[in-house]
Amino acid sequence: MMVYLVGITLLWAFSFSLIGVYLAGQVDSYFSVFMRVALAALVFLPLLRPIPLKLAGQLMALGAIQLGLMYVFYFHSFTLLSVPEVLIFTILTPIYVTLIHDLLKRRFRLGYLLTALLAVIGAAIIRYSPVESQVFAGFLVVQGANLCFALGQVGYKTLIERTATNLPQRYLFGYFYLGALAVTLVLWLAFGNMDKLPTTHLQWGILVYLGVIASGLGYFLWNKGATLVDAGTLAIMNNALIPAGLIVNLLIWNRDADLIRLSIGGGVLLVSLLVHECWVKKPEPVADSGC
Repeated sequence: MMVYLVGITLLWAFSFSLIGVYLAGQVDSYFSVFMRVALAALVFLPLLRPIPLKLAGQLMALGAIQLGLMYVFYFHSFTLLSVPEVLIFTILTPIYVTLIHDLLKRRFRLGYLLTALLAVIGAAIIRYSPVESQVFAGFLVVQGANLCFALGQVGYKTLIERTATNLPQRYLFGYFYLGALAVTLVLWLAFGNMDKLPTTHLQWGILVYLGVIASGLGYFLWNKGATLVDAGTLAIMNNALIPAGLIVNLLIWNRDADLIRLSIGGGVLLVSLLVHECWVKKPEPVADSGC
């Protein structure tokens, strides 16, 4: 059931370093986001099938939230915070995943929240660094990004579970990207810097990889995986990217990393998943309308 989430965690682990080493500060961020979403949409547009207007609108709204609005908050946060501060505040996403899911289901499960908190502690051990400035406004902006990402994946999971359709999910997901594309196009046209477009074949190649593979296949398979696991597992896996990304960065780009903190924090994340899977999780229906 977790193969989708584990696979995309490993895939996305490379994306952070590719962006940080080859694109950040060199290519306009709004253009990068727009290109990623546009290429992702191109992957799924040929697969689109006619569906009820309401369902299409719901999928587009989720895409606009999970990708479009999330990126608005995320990129704005770097104007208010240092990079370490942003990283500290992103680890709260599992809490939002758990609480939003329970809110949509009209219930509250303490065990799910506790294992999500344990995952946050593990991520905090890995990522923590002192916060040196007044960061309340920046904290709120990052939480906006966290909420958008959590709401998008939980909303998609809930929508697929409640929707009676014989169409595999690959025939529906293009609508998700169309919603995100509308938002990111407006952002690029409004705030983009036309003087900072890609200038090398390597930069274009990375954007194609990020758009077609990391975003196109990545978000589809991540959200597909979200429909196959319970909310607690999904919450924990949201922070598994932290050790995975650090390991890739360390092994390939030889960046400094605290191996002791990485090992301890990764161990706590693993314990949170094992505790959830073995003692906390109760069977609940999961949707699978095919790939």
